Amino acid sequence: MKRTIIYAVFVLLILESCNKANKSQENVTQTSANVKDSLTFKRGYSDVNGIKMYYEIYGKGSPLVLIHGGGSTIQTTFGRVIPQLARDRQVIAVELQAHGRTSDRSADLTFEQDADDVAALLKNIGIDKADFFGFSNGGTTTMQIAIRHPEIVNKIILGSTLAKRNGVPEQFWGFMKQARLENMPQQLKEAYKQVAPDSNGLQVMHDKDAKRVINFKDITDEKISSIKAPTLIIIGDKDVITPEHALEMHQLIANSQLAIIPGAHGEYIGEITTIKGNYKETDFVIPMIEKFLQ
Repeated sequence: MKRTIIYAVFVLLILESCNKANKSQENVTQTSANVKDSLTFKRGYSDVNGIKMYYEIYGKGSPLVLIHGGGSTIQTTFGRVIPQLARDRQVIAVELQAHGRTSDRSADLTFEQDADDVAALLKNIGIDKADFFGFSNGGTTTMQIAIRHPEIVNKIILGSTLAKRNGVPEQFWGFMKQARLENMPQQLKEAYKQVAPDSNGLQVMHDKDAKRVINFKDITDEKISSIKAPTLIIIGDKDVITPEHALEMHQLIANSQLAIIPGAHGEYIGEITTIKGNYKETDFVIPMIEKFLQ
């Protein structure tokens, strides 16, 4: 795998973000504005385990919680599909520690802490139980929610989710040890700066995200198998996550379904770094997700 491709994979898994620097990013911004115009929408902050956690709520109905990828925001991961997801549901989208508009704490990022933060946020806003859709790093957080807080979970969707180190090509790990902010694509740097209250936090976010994944430890088979919630596992056929890894998770989670969709990491939901300029709503997997959540 070429070095540039490996870095792109690293960015997609760890550092998804957005800004208005190019045409596709402008489309996401416009989509976000259109969603707010056409749906019941509100935003807010909640005091959660020592941080101020940002969230947005769209639509009405059964709650579905969206958890973005590493380094990303609500809009860069889910901006294109929120309008479809919120047609008949209450969509609650969050931004995790040090990401986007949510503040940081003087502690490393962990998927377990992110899971606890999401659970605390839902309690604060009066949501007792919900479905969850996590993408990339957000999928790993969603797994930890199902493991640590099963009482708040109905169903989960794991998009391009890593549970074990062998779930990505071996060269991925060697390259990640060399990850530097200066190698991060400019559009992603500007994306963070556009929404973060303190743009100086970009370096901290980058380094914490990289450190978390470099030090990632396998989720044990026992813990994965403890997930009893109905689960939909989705990857792209050109994803950073290998088909073998997705199949292994499918085999370990008893009540699960597996879908391998043509396209790259997140292309199936219109993630900002992989979406094509001439996309259509029919390119996305929302009908499959809606059927699963019924």
